Amino acid sequence: MIDKDYTVLLDQCIHCGLCLPACPTYAAYQTEMDSPRGRIALMRAASEGRVQLDGAFAEHIELCLGCRACETACPSGVQYGALVEVAREEIHALRRSDRAEQAIRRLALHDLLPHTERLRTVARALTLYQRSGLQALVRRTRALPDPLQEMESLLPPLSLDYPDYDRPAPAMGERRGAVAFFHGCIQDAFFAGVNQASIRVLQRNGFDVHFPAAQTCCGAAHSHTGEMELARDLARRNLDAFDPDQYVAIINNAGGCGAALKEYDHLLADDPDYADAARRFVAKVQDITEFLAANLHNPPTGSLDLRVTYADSCHLRHVQHVVQQPRDLLRAISGLTLVELVQPDACCGSAGVYNLVHPDTAGLVLNAKLADVETTAADVIAITNTGCHMQLLHGERKAGLDAKVMHVVELLDLAYGDASPTNVR
Repeated sequence: MIDKDYTVLLDQCIHCGLCLPACPTYAAYQTEMDSPRGRIALMRAASEGRVQLDGAFAEHIELCLGCRACETACPSGVQYGALVEVAREEIHALRRSDRAEQAIRRLALHDLLPHTERLRTVARALTLYQRSGLQALVRRTRALPDPLQEMESLLPPLSLDYPDYDRPAPAMGERRGAVAFFHGCIQDAFFAGVNQASIRVLQRNGFDVHFPAAQTCCGAAHSHTGEMELARDLARRNLDAFDPDQYVAIINNAGGCGAALKEYDHLLADDPDYADAARRFVAKVQDITEFLAANLHNPPTGSLDLRVTYADSCHLRHVQHVVQQPRDLLRAISGLTLVELVQPDACCGSAGVYNLVHPDTAGLVLNAKLADVETTAADVIAITNTGCHMQLLHGERKAGLDAKVMHVVELLDLAYGDASPTNVR
């Protein structure tokens, strides 16, 4: 049963309904139980013992994308993210007897995400799959069973040009300090080019870039799926890896990862050994666009004749409240025209592993996003999150849009022109 201590948070909801227009599942289905207000009503009923945690309760809670747009819309400051985390942890606890599900969870959440080299091994194998022509055949014939076909459709073009994390990447020009770089797990293995671009742009603006060796997955996927103890363990491992006092900032380049990192103080608030370390860590964590907007000491001088639309990362916008900075960086690029979406804050349907677990609903959310993108006639869809990157690559290919999907920092890097190797003075 949901802890009754959470009734204080539940009671913050005044049932005004201002969250409804912001909720992607309510927009898709127009059902009260698939809105934040309806889900909070279910949580309250569960906390009072009026409903069980399985059946309809679990169905409606798990259909939530966790985008947290409702938090931005809410006039009462309801901490919806904290509430849904507890509900999912309780749901997960009921399912421990399901061996098949536990095996899949263990493979993804325990055996792969926390281990960078294992993920790189998977990526190397998938690169051979792509280069052999087998991927083109699979996509043309749809030869895989539906769940696997859905997973395969999200696979981005892969590059094995991984950064060298064994030694710091030194500043170019005037040195302005040292930053620590959180390279992520999926971001590192599947989007090596984004990490390379991030490091180069930080170097060009005067920062030595360090890579704490013991860092691991941020734990976002674990929190979102109710694996809270593992999420806390990963947070502790990252706190042990990073010494905030050594760096001007701790930089990450994925909105979902950054949101998880910035909530370590909440995640470990009751841990006497790590609560203070979590607060000091969180005080230094910044998204790369947040940091560069305030530290663009050497703006790019190249010109990019591109029409670009920016698709906000839900967790960057609604959790980290970083909204203007990515746009400011795009406008700093000569020749680039930024065209806003009608609904720039609308979710794309990725939401971690949501697009794999709930592909039909994710597809409805994605289709609405793509319709908005199409009206901009953009050459590039700029993003700031790993999941968004994969989802929109999949979406633009599926919809036949003539637009590339690129991280904001990749566009900045392109505007600087040819870059020097990251670890060579």
